Amino acid sequence: MTPPVPTPIPALAPATRDRAWIAAHIPHDGAMCLLDRVEAWDAARIRCSATSHRDPHNPLRSRGRLASVCGIEYAAQAMAVHGALLGAQQAQADPARPRAGYLASVRNVEAFVERLDTFELPLVVDAERIGGDDRSVLYGFTLRCGERVLLGGRAAVMLDASAAGTLVPPPAGRADPR
Repeated sequence: MTPPVPTPIPALAPATRDRAWIAAHIPHDGAMCLLDRVEAWDAARIRCSATSHRDPHNPLRSRGRLASVCGIEYAAQAMAVHGALLGAQQAQADPARPRAGYLASVRNVEAFVERLDTFELPLVVDAERIGGDDRSVLYGFTLRCGERVLLGGRAAVMLDASAAGTLVPPPAGRADPR
């Protein structure tokens, strides 16, 4: 299959945030905070960059290699940063508690390379919110190195999963054909 042509994100004003800001606003810190910088973002999209794929101590490496599917975690962190940026923006108008997001599923993931650690240039992670409501958000994502697309797909994020307890499964052993 032919990799998709990367689409530029026009109209995104540079709004950089550094690694320290990112680590303070997502549930990963230390070596598990994979992103270095927010390059630009708006209400629907975010672009981040990372060099952690070159780190021999990257916690996602296995047998000294960083598989391309680990790019899903890079994309998930970009989505979390996007949520934190939107939440900070909304908190100015409504200081409610921040909303937690949990990766619920990934779909249509296509990997165009086997490994991420073989690329010298920084990775660029683009994520775009393509749908959602107060309970969940759907993002499309692309991971690139230079102009080369390495990985792409879609991810569903459930917001405030702890508050979603209104759906109670039937007791074990109960046959309910509904």
